[in-house]
Amino acid sequence: MNDDIEISAALWRPQVDPRFTEEIRLYAAAEIAPQADDIDRDDVYPVAIMKALAAKGYSTATLDTRYGGDGKSYAHAVAIFEELSVASAAVGISLITIFQAQTMLRLFGSDSLKDRYLPLFSKGLLSSYSLTEANHGSDIRHLDTKARVEGGEWVLNGEKSFITSGSAAEFFIILAETDQGVSVFALPRDTPGLTIYKGHTAATFGLRNGPHMNMRLENVRLPLDHLVGTEGKGVRQAVTVLDYSRTLAGAISVGIARAAFEGALKFARNRVAFDKKVLDFQGIQWYFADMLTDIDASRLLIYAAADALDRHDSIDRYSSEAKLKACAVATEVASKAVQICGAYGTTENAPFGRYLRDAKAYEIAGGSAEVLKNTIGKFLLAGLTKQALKPR
Repeated sequence: MNDDIEISAALWRPQVDPRFTEEIRLYAAAEIAPQADDIDRDDVYPVAIMKALAAKGYSTATLDTRYGGDGKSYAHAVAIFEELSVASAAVGISLITIFQAQTMLRLFGSDSLKDRYLPLFSKGLLSSYSLTEANHGSDIRHLDTKARVEGGEWVLNGEKSFITSGSAAEFFIILAETDQGVSVFALPRDTPGLTIYKGHTAATFGLRNGPHMNMRLENVRLPLDHLVGTEGKGVRQAVTVLDYSRTLAGAISVGIARAAFEGALKFARNRVAFDKKVLDFQGIQWYFADMLTDIDASRLLIYAAADALDRHDSIDRYSSEAKLKACAVATEVASKAVQICGAYGTTENAPFGRYLRDAKAYEIAGGSAEVLKNTIGKFLLAGLTKQALKPR
């Protein structure tokens, strides 16, 4: 067992079956961590890694067994995302867009759509969640991409932008506006009329799993059953899926924080300054005490949010709290890790710049801190309203 695995095993108690967690931890350390810097530097989607994760069942852990999944709890999914993201947050991001597409189909898709596409995920189907448009950003209530029924098919026209995992995705969940309002569609990459290209905002400084792509739709024709869920209810459906995936986003951030913490700890216990180990300085120990406490608190909240997913209890509240806390902690821990490592922490050969960039990017991606606070506030106000309406 190498030094990194020993530190992880000593510090982070598994919250699900220890053998399951250890298997992922060992796999991530051996197969993913050595490629993490290359993935980040070259900004590439890790196709081979994602196909391998599907073969091991990690991509379909929570999917029903009838579709080739394992039917595991969301706590198992959290463990997968956490451990993989210690090795590479880019791999975590690549996996979360696969999970989002699965969740949309599972929760809202017709039986024909589920039977057609869900079994493909266990075979390595790569997917993306295509919501964003240049003119609207996070506001998906009104879209420039339009869909209409013509000749017994849906016809889509418009353009999407800043699509995560879009460089390699083979399948898209896409939002478009119909006469009834914003709606959701299932869109295979090889559909005629779909063009995917790199826009001027393609590259980000963190969470680099390939350029964020633009999608141009010119008379893209889809079967009628490729409408996912109810026409005009796409905003609610998309937000529901985000409520599910934000817990896993929090797990990715916990993974980033753990990686930064462990890297700084290894440095501090080996580095000598002023005739003593850096870790022997009380001020440095206080840094680590704060970081460890914050990471532990985030992990507890993430797994509590996973339990809420399994119980279908206040998902919007707990998933938003989990991502809000974990993302902030990851950024703080990554920053302190750089400080502890001094000049070495700022070098390009050290991984701490990657941790800090990934952590900060996730305070915005997948629901910014401000959006999450709004969601939590709405939950609180709704609860107070219900309480006020109760007979006294």
